[in-house]
Amino acid sequence: MKFDKSNAQSPLVGDTILEARHQPPEYQEESTIIPTVVISGTISVESSAIVVNNNQSEVQIPETLESQAFQKEEQEQQPPSRVLASFYLDGKLEELDEQYLQQKEEAEDEKFHSTTKGVFNQCLVTCAVLLLAAACGMPIGYSAVLLPQLYNVSEPLFIDIEMGSWIASVHSLATPVGSFASGPIMDRWGRKPALMLAIVPLFFGWIFLATASSHFLILVGRVVAGIAVGLIAAPAQVLLAEIAEPHLRGLLIGVPFVSYSLGILLVYALGSFLHWREVAWAGTVLPALSFLAIAMMPETPVYLARNNQLQKAAKALHWLRGCPIQAKRELVRLIIRFRNETLEGNNGGIWKSLSEIALIKPLVIINGFHVLQILSGTYLVVFYAVDIISDMGGSDINTMQAAVLTAVVRLVFTCLYCFLLLAMPRRTMVIGSGVGSGLSCLAIAIFMYARLGALKTSMDTYVMAVFILIYIGANTGFMTMPGIMIGELLPAKIRGQIAGYLFTVFNLMLFGVAKAFPYMKEVFKTQGLFLIFGVASFGASLLVYLMLPETKGRTLHDIEDYFQQRNWFWVNRRITRVKGEMGVEEEGTPLKDVKK
Repeated sequence: MKFDKSNAQSPLVGDTILEARHQPPEYQEESTIIPTVVISGTISVESSAIVVNNNQSEVQIPETLESQAFQKEEQEQQPPSRVLASFYLDGKLEELDEQYLQQKEEAEDEKFHSTTKGVFNQCLVTCAVLLLAAACGMPIGYSAVLLPQLYNVSEPLFIDIEMGSWIASVHSLATPVGSFASGPIMDRWGRKPALMLAIVPLFFGWIFLATASSHFLILVGRVVAGIAVGLIAAPAQVLLAEIAEPHLRGLLIGVPFVSYSLGILLVYALGSFLHWREVAWAGTVLPALSFLAIAMMPETPVYLARNNQLQKAAKALHWLRGCPIQAKRELVRLIIRFRNETLEGNNGGIWKSLSEIALIKPLVIINGFHVLQILSGTYLVVFYAVDIISDMGGSDINTMQAAVLTAVVRLVFTCLYCFLLLAMPRRTMVIGSGVGSGLSCLAIAIFMYARLGALKTSMDTYVMAVFILIYIGANTGFMTMPGIMIGELLPAKIRGQIAGYLFTVFNLMLFGVAKAFPYMKEVFKTQGLFLIFGVASFGASLLVYLMLPETKGRTLHDIEDYFQQRNWFWVNRRITRVKGEMGVEEEGTPLKDVKK
C-alpha cells in the first residue's frame, strides 16, 4: 500500500511513504523521490532512489526490502561452490573453490616479489645448473684441444682432415638424439630427474675419451658426450624459466651461458699444458659434482601443478619465493591456467598444438634465429678456434694461447650480457649484439681481402686480434638468446616436448655446418667465411627487430597471452590500456615501470 503524507491518517506498519522534495506543482525536467519503509512503527530511509519524469502518472519503486530479503534468502539456499584444489601451505590448509578461482581470474594481477631468502634459494638452484652448464661446455671446446694434438704425426692416434672433421662434428650429430628424447623424458618424469639421468652418459663419455685406444672409441666418447649434452640443454633452460620470478628470469636463464663459456675456457686452459687424455679425466669432475647438487633441489612448481601434485608444488613455491602469500598467488594462477586449458580442450597433444597461432609464431622466431645464429659463426669459432686464428695470424702467434684468450673474452662478455639482461630490454641488447657482430665481421673480411697475398707483419696480427676480439664480444650476445627464447616464448602445456625438438633441429643444423666447415674454408677462405658471418649477423638483428616481443619483466602467462594475438610483427602489436591514472602499458614493458 502506498501512503501519501497529504492524507491525515497515520501510516501503518509495512506501508511505503513517498516523500517528495519541495517543488512547484509542475515538475521541472525531473525530480527525485526517495522511498521509505515503515518497519515496526519506525520509518527508515532506503538508500536507493528513483527518477520520475514529468510525463509519468505513477511512481515506480525499484525494489522493496522484502524483495531484497527474498533474494538474499534465495542466495543463501544455493549450494556452496565445489572445492577444486586443496593443499597445505605454511602449515595451513588452503581450499580453492570455483568462486574463488573465478574471482582471481577476473581480478587484476597482483604483483609481489620474493623475499631475500626466496631469491637466495632461486640462486642456489641456478648454481646447481651452473655446474652442469660448465660440464656441458667442456666437450664443446674439447675438439679445439684434441684435434691439434692428433694432427701431430708423432701421436699414436694420428688423424687426417677427414677424421678430424668427424671428431669435431660428431658431437653435434649425437646431440639431437639426446635433445629429441629430453622432451618426453622431462614431461613424463620431471625436469629434475631428466637432468640427473643426463649426467650419467656425460660422465661415461669422458671415460671413453680418456681410455680410447682407437679412432672408433674416440668417436664413441664424443657421441656419448654429445647425447648427454642434448639431454641436458632443454630441461636446464625450462627448469630455470619455471623456477624464476619475472624480474630475475632473464638473469637466471642467461647466467648458465657464463658457466658454459667458463667450461670452454677451462678445457682450453687445460689443453694448453696437458695431454688430451688427462684433459678427458679432468672432465669427469664437474658431472659428478653437478649430480650431487641437482639431487638436493626441488622439482619446478609448474611441472608439479600441471601433474596434480599441488602439495609438492606449494612446498616448492614457498621455498623458492620465501613468502606463503606469494606462493599461494602463483599457485592459484597455475591452477587457473591449467583449468582453462582443460575446459577449452587445449590438451590434445603436441600435434594438435602445432596448428595453433600461439605456437606457430614462437617456432618461426626461434628456428629462424637458430639458423642465423649458426651462420653468424657463434659455435664454429668455438669448434675451430685454433685453425681460424692460425689462418688469420700467421706463424708468429701461439694459436693455443690465442684460443684461450678468445675463450676469456667470451666469458667476460657473457657475464656482461647477463647483467645487461637485468638493465635493458632483450630486443635492444640482441639487436646491438647483431649489429656489432656484423660490422666486426665485415671489417675482418675487408682487411683480409686487402692484405691478401701480402707479407704478414706484427701489425697485421694486432689488427686482426682486435677485430676478432670485438667480433667474439659482440657475437656472444647471440649465445645467450636461444635458451631465453625457449624458456620464455613457448606455452607451458608443451614447453618440455617442443623445447627438446627445437634443440634437436638446432643441433642437426649445427652438425651439418660444422661438418662442412673445413670444406667451406677451402672454397671461401677465412675472409669469405667472415663475410657470411657478417651478413647472417645483420639478418638476425632484422629478425629480432621485426618479430621478437619484448619479454623483460613479463610473466610467462603474459607472454603466452601476447602470442594469442593475430599480429606477426612486433610493431603491429595490440596495446593494452591500463586502468588508472596514467598511460599505456605495452606488452613487454617491465611491470615495475608501469604506473597504475
